[in-house]
Amino acid sequence: MKGNVASNIKEPVIELKEDAQTTQTRLENCVNLDAVHVPYAHIKRIFDIIGAAVLIVLLSPVFLVVMLLVKLHDRGPVFYKSTRIGLCGEPFTFWKFRTMVLNADKLKAELVQQNEKDGPIFKMKNDPRVTPIGRHLRRLSLDELPQLFSVLTGQMSLVGPRPPLPHEVLQYRVEDLERLRVKPGITCYWQVMGRSDLSFDEWMELDRRYIQDMSFMLDFKLLLKTPFAVLKSRGSY
Repeated sequence: MKGNVASNIKEPVIELKEDAQTTQTRLENCVNLDAVHVPYAHIKRIFDIIGAAVLIVLLSPVFLVVMLLVKLHDRGPVFYKSTRIGLCGEPFTFWKFRTMVLNADKLKAELVQQNEKDGPIFKMKNDPRVTPIGRHLRRLSLDELPQLFSVLTGQMSLVGPRPPLPHEVLQYRVEDLERLRVKPGITCYWQVMGRSDLSFDEWMELDRRYIQDMSFMLDFKLLLKTPFAVLKSRGSY
């Protein structure tokens, strides 16, 4: 591993210190499932490169419009980046179109008590940090488009479990770490079956289901279902 989950934590996690060491050890012993399913992994990588490249070209006008809207709203940065945990605990830089106010990360501490989700994730249906433009981008999942470049570089795949934040991984149970044995993706079962309306346990169960059943045909089916799920906007906040 080139990175360390614990070293990428920004907020205090004193009460998780012992668990953090255990988690790091498990990740260092992680078996990359791509090395087990070699033919499938090769086909998937080729499809990821072609698919991401085609989508970037086709959606380039959308990229330009979104960039302009975000910039004109408050003259702030167009993109938001954060550290996420990828395959077998490898940290990488995660990009999205910015959908929140400039000081969103600092304001999060004041909203923790209003968290509407269980488990280690933070979600609010009416998060006051989200800008008016950001709400529309999130509803249509347009804020996720920059991740197509992460697919091209091989840090992500078109289909796979969503990449978690470092402090979330430190609170994972042993069975939750299973989702890190495959490359993170832009869409998966979670995106087409309810997104943020699902509980944390339901989310983890769906990711384990994907890992158990993953195949090129399943990936293709999930990609076909994603646009319809986006249009329904269920759990998109």
